[in-house]
Amino acid sequence: MSITPPLSPERAQEIARTLDLRALPRDFLDNPYPVYAALREAEPFKRMPDGSYFLTRHADLVAVYRDAKVFSSDKQVEFGPKYNHAPYNAPPYTTADGVAPLFEHHTNSLVFNDPPLHTRVRRLIMGALTRRAIEAMEPGLVTLVDSLLDKIEAQGGGDLIEDFASAIPVEIIGNLLDVPHADREPLRGWSLAILGALEPSLTPEQEALGNRSVNEFLAYLRDLVAKRRQHPGDPEHDVLTRLIQGEKDGETGGDALSEVELLQNCVFLLNAGHETTTNLIGNALISLQEWPEQRLRLLSDLQQAPDEAAEEHILGLAVDEFLRFESSNQLGNRRARQATQVNGVDLPEGALVTLCIGAANRDPAVYENPEQLDLRRTGNKHLAFGFGVHQCAGLSLARLEGRIAIGRFLRRFPEYRLQSDPERGGRARFRGFLSAPFSTR
Repeated sequence: MSITPPLSPERAQEIARTLDLRALPRDFLDNPYPVYAALREAEPFKRMPDGSYFLTRHADLVAVYRDAKVFSSDKQVEFGPKYNHAPYNAPPYTTADGVAPLFEHHTNSLVFNDPPLHTRVRRLIMGALTRRAIEAMEPGLVTLVDSLLDKIEAQGGGDLIEDFASAIPVEIIGNLLDVPHADREPLRGWSLAILGALEPSLTPEQEALGNRSVNEFLAYLRDLVAKRRQHPGDPEHDVLTRLIQGEKDGETGGDALSEVELLQNCVFLLNAGHETTTNLIGNALISLQEWPEQRLRLLSDLQQAPDEAAEEHILGLAVDEFLRFESSNQLGNRRARQATQVNGVDLPEGALVTLCIGAANRDPAVYENPEQLDLRRTGNKHLAFGFGVHQCAGLSLARLEGRIAIGRFLRRFPEYRLQSDPERGGRARFRGFLSAPFSTR
């Protein structure tokens, strides 16, 4: 079974020499890691055809993440020409302000902003994602996972992505925003289209679908927000109510969110909580098929665990290793506000840097045997959740979802097997699968 097809050293070097994120070959998308290794060794600050820089070393990514004052997350400059162009600078695509929906969404979302908006929104979200709040989600998550496993068991198999991995985060984030269950069916399609538009290269069809999905999503959310204003939920658990009301004690240090900020960050929350966690669960279960010795070791470790705390520790190590080995989000971006240096390398003012998380997470300067999946690995300093002020706000929730989903799946179906090669998503930024048919034995 060829889950991650091999890439010869010669081919990896060839792709590395001519790397252009706007024209990536299929064999790179199937297996980018040999290319990342070649770049880390020979050209860790790769100058790209568009003038940007592609960074692949762990230490260099950490240095950029640390310096949020110099390296901006704001995407106005690069997303303007990407999204605001014909035919998307005219009705029905434009907003009232004459910009493409994808541009308005991505430039207002938490992840693509600097303080003060980033600070205000992040504090509001984190207030509903406390340790106690996340612990309170665990029983409902267990019930959800078990119900999905019951259906899979009844039919003797299914699809790891459609029937399991993607069904979990949609429900969890839907619960956080208290989206009625009857309204959740379109969420996955909207999310895939909107996040898919972040890829370095887009077809006209993909861009049109992304813009349409933003508009449809916003139309739904306007009605949901209006209802929540009339009938608020508990802000300790309902993130939407929390975003609407703001912090009553003024800790956010600013005014309440504008309507645009509110709506676009609701879209962001549903998207961010869905795609990356789907990839975490799917990548993990498929990696265990490709690394059978690690699968047997994990099953053995879980069987021998003396108590729930030990089992949680074993699964926690495994989840972090899955995140390191096949990072759900492979790429990030920053722009230098001023001329600067990163570990001795000069960068000019305005330099756009692409942070290759997938490469940094396999850096031999940080990890022993980085190309090996090792589910007992400790001290895992992976960057799958980013680092610094923009570190993923939902990382504890994602880890919980991964631990419960993977652990309970293995306990129920220790002999599961893929029935055919899984279908990759074919994207550079978000690494995951579209489908993976399997049987329980």
